[in-house]
Amino acid sequence: MYSFLLKFHSGFRYLVLLLLVLTIVQALAGWFGKKSYTETNRKLNLFGLIFAHIQLLVGLILYFYSPFVKLTEMAATMKDASLRYWTVEHLGMMIFGVVLITVGHSKSKKATDAVQKHRTVAIFYGLALLVILVAIVQSGRPILGSAS
Repeated sequence: MYSFLLKFHSGFRYLVLLLLVLTIVQALAGWFGKKSYTETNRKLNLFGLIFAHIQLLVGLILYFYSPFVKLTEMAATMKDASLRYWTVEHLGMMIFGVVLITVGHSKSKKATDAVQKHRTVAIFYGLALLVILVAIVQSGRPILGSAS
């Protein structure tokens, strides 16, 4: 089961990244082009949110089964860069990224002006994408390489 979830998590990231990029591009076009906020915008933002949450849930399941996560001896874990990354840093950065997406989605729903909705999504989803990409790069796994 661990192997399947790891491959799913590694492959599913491409869908998450693609949705985030599409959402950000669409939000930037709406923000700078002063376009109306459409149902397509709302749905794309929502799918980005949903896929990011699914990815986080699968990651949380993996977290408790991973041989790279060591919760029993935290002093030794914190001294080992690889163990520290998988036990603390990766999880923290990914949760922060998903929180940014969630806050951005919520704030955009509350905004009354279309440009403000686009701006909110562009900023929050953009920051989330940056955090997520940094976390992926730090893992030592290629962003556009092998899915394993």
